[in-house]
Amino acid sequence: MAAARPIRLLTGFFTVGFWTLASRILGFVRDIMLAAFLGTGPVNEAFLVAFSLPNLFRRFFAEGAFNTAFVPLFAKKVEGGEDAQRFAQDAFSGLATILIGLTLVALAAMPWLVLAMAGGFAVDDRLELATDYGRITFVYVLFISVAALCSGALNALGRFAAAAAAPILLNVVLIAALVGAALLQPDGKMTSLVYPEARFGTALAWGVPIAGIAQLALVWVAAHRAGITLRLRLPRLTPDMKKLAIIALPAMLAGGVVQVNLLVGRQVASFFDGAIPWLYYADRLYQLPLGMVGIAIGIVLLPDLSRRLRAGDAVGGRHSLSRSAEISMVLTVPAAVALAVMPVPLVSVMFERGAFTSDDTAATALALTVYALGLPAFVLQKVLQPLYFAREDTRTPFRFALVAMVVNAVVAIGLAMAIGFLGAAIGTTVAAWIMVLLLSKGRRGMGEVAQFDARFRSRIWRICAAALAMGVVILGTEIVLGPFFGAPGLRYFALALLIAIGLVSYYAFARLFGAFSIADIRGAMRRS
Repeated sequence: MAAARPIRLLTGFFTVGFWTLASRILGFVRDIMLAAFLGTGPVNEAFLVAFSLPNLFRRFFAEGAFNTAFVPLFAKKVEGGEDAQRFAQDAFSGLATILIGLTLVALAAMPWLVLAMAGGFAVDDRLELATDYGRITFVYVLFISVAALCSGALNALGRFAAAAAAPILLNVVLIAALVGAALLQPDGKMTSLVYPEARFGTALAWGVPIAGIAQLALVWVAAHRAGITLRLRLPRLTPDMKKLAIIALPAMLAGGVVQVNLLVGRQVASFFDGAIPWLYYADRLYQLPLGMVGIAIGIVLLPDLSRRLRAGDAVGGRHSLSRSAEISMVLTVPAAVALAVMPVPLVSVMFERGAFTSDDTAATALALTVYALGLPAFVLQKVLQPLYFAREDTRTPFRFALVAMVVNAVVAIGLAMAIGFLGAAIGTTVAAWIMVLLLSKGRRGMGEVAQFDARFRSRIWRICAAALAMGVVILGTEIVLGPFFGAPGLRYFALALLIAIGLVSYYAFARLFGAFSIADIRGAMRRS
């Protein structure tokens, strides 16, 4: 097996961030086409619920519980010169066995799984559509979960590119599926964007497992080149596997709590026509900065903290934590402010065409504003959770997640009775901030490595001030450019100009307030 590369924290962060950004951009192309062809009708709702099923179990088993336990243990074996290859092989055999059994059960129980995700489907034909699509898409969980294991091994070895690039393949395949379905219309030509037929949903459903195979192939080859060769064989209950299971079980329960939060929101939305796509498109917009920053930080920070804790490097660990949090907030806080103050032009330009109407824009923009208020919390969770996972402590985040789950359910269901689908978005945001408060409080007994340094504490307020000042500039500019957003040929230029003015003003205010400088980032990358 190839030796692990030294973790260059910010270099790794920007590698993951770059590929994640590329994936998000292609994801936007996919979602723009999805909105145009499918609008917010029953086919779109059925596909989104069906696609969420394998993603739910993927996060529950692989990216959540399994990798949370696997990455620190694998990294320690690599650093200690132990047989990391055998450990990865045993972990793969155990995970694959569980997933094959899960897939067989899920295919038989698909109608009940759909109702568990969206009870509102019980009264109309969306249930049949979602069940058919779900039986096609669910096998994706097998491919993508094994891909997540390969990605975890690559990340622990300091090889981030292949794992970060793999999600691009999903978007490429789904875009091709939509284009293919459009070209295969009865007249054989691409016609105007109208309310779609079920063939779009069927094409998308088949594209999901095909994309899973492509993603697995990419990271499987990369892992093989790094010296990790995985083959399917009977699982073995070794001492390492017992330890992995003991660590993973609380994380699995915690992952289950997170998924329950998503289920609550989707259940609430399923009782309001069009609400599932509204929340989905709003989620996709705020996921751009969350994916580029929060996920990248989590992927790179966890193996780095694991190594530093093993080496007893408290000072280095504190520096990694503080710089991760600092660069996260430098990028996330202004993104949150921008999404909150310009949701309507953003949603309109991105999605309002074809079957996606101005009413859909207004509803999606409301949800986006609520999600934006929680964006810093979602990212801070990614920064703080590795402090627990690097210590192989998955029980404490589980207890915190239980509290957040209860808060989310009470707020979402309670508000839905008064204000409709928007209650689901408010519940998600409130629960995210509760989770951050609990994670922050829980790190007090972890010593110096878990504390933010003086530089971060000084700059966070300046970052917030610069972002708020930028928000005022964006609001004023949005008023001036308002007429251009109604012109089909000019609205793209108007949005680009609005974003550019926001970026320039944020950088100017950041320099004025001393929030950050390009020299700081370059210096940090050299030191890393």
